[in-house]
Amino acid sequence: MSKKKEKIILAGGTGFIGQSLAKYFSQRGYRITILTRNPDKFNSNDKINYVKWDGVNLSEWKKELEGTKVVINLSGRTVNCRYNEKNKQQIYDSRLNSTQVIGEAIVQCEHPPELWINAGSATIYRHALDRPMDEETGEFGEGFSVDVCQKWEAKFEEMQTPNTRKVFLRIAMVLGKEGGVMKPLYNLVKLGLGGTQGKGDQRISWIHELDFNYLVEWLMEHPEIEGTFNASAPDPQPNQVFMKMLRKVSGKSFGLPATRWMLELGAIFIQTETELITKSRWVIPKKVQELGFAFQYPKLEGALDEIINGE
Repeated sequence: MSKKKEKIILAGGTGFIGQSLAKYFSQRGYRITILTRNPDKFNSNDKINYVKWDGVNLSEWKKELEGTKVVINLSGRTVNCRYNEKNKQQIYDSRLNSTQVIGEAIVQCEHPPELWINAGSATIYRHALDRPMDEETGEFGEGFSVDVCQKWEAKFEEMQTPNTRKVFLRIAMVLGKEGGVMKPLYNLVKLGLGGTQGKGDQRISWIHELDFNYLVEWLMEHPEIEGTFNASAPDPQPNQVFMKMLRKVSGKSFGLPATRWMLELGAIFIQTETELITKSRWVIPKKVQELGFAFQYPKLEGALDEIINGE
């Protein structure tokens, strides 16, 4: 079967990662269908089609899964918010319900997808300053964010799809040109505010958006691979080093540091949580590297330089 006839489903694919995947795979001849609550906000064309779903109930959208190469579930309310009870419930529901209903839809397919990839988060691991966390020896943390991740993975594991291979990705911070965390960080640097955040010893685990796309493609091309994997580059760096490298590739010699109390105050002001900045996520991609995946951007400075200064 030629790639021109193969279809990829992106559930909740209107965000930064989904749009990056859609662009990458549509350029390679795949037909892309994006499941979204608001298809009318987007323009469908012969390469990318937007289809309505609510992430909860089975309806007409399930027909889109028939005979597809892969369904990738990226659904989930952003965690970049204050953790009040309403927001926390939406964070749980958006992840668990979408995973549940996709599993149900796959089982009902006459010709089910070859592969189901579900997005998760590397924040499942504990705050780590002492050693890196891999899939085999990594230790889970505690608290709301970790509980979300554990329930998310448990729901995915619970869904039995005997004719569809399953992969769960614990995704680190995705760095790219068109969105995600890079834009606000780059803006801070340009304003002279891109210094160390908090103590600066907290590790930042990351992956270049192109390497994330390559990883998905690699998983598609290796039918023998399934299970849970860290989607993270092999060069996690302390916040202090990360910000220094970002200033360097941006041509800025100085960046005003942000102390813990500044972060707390700023988090309240912009309606987010300091945990997103201060938790040390020291994650390495042991399993995919052992299986032969080669990162195109394995080092932080090269990745940042491509994003800031590349074409």
